[in-house]
Amino acid sequence: MACISPDGKLSESGMKMLNTLKSGSATPEDVARIALPPLFRVRSGLRELAQAGIVKTDGDKYLVTEKGMALKS
Repeated sequence: MACISPDGKLSESGMKMLNTLKSGSATPEDVARIALPPLFRVRSGLRELAQAGIVKTDGDKYLVTEKGMALKS
């Protein structure tokens, strides 16, 4: 399940992960607990969001970038 569609829009799961991170930095485990997808999907989705410049890593946590903050839920 991809977080970003071929046309560049966030999927429902991608948006849930992004909205979870908009409230503050979080580890993949935190995101999985709050947004509810399995941890392996969260890790994959966060990597995809990072490659797109929507989130970035800070140690073991993820933060939303300016590009991610500009996306509407």
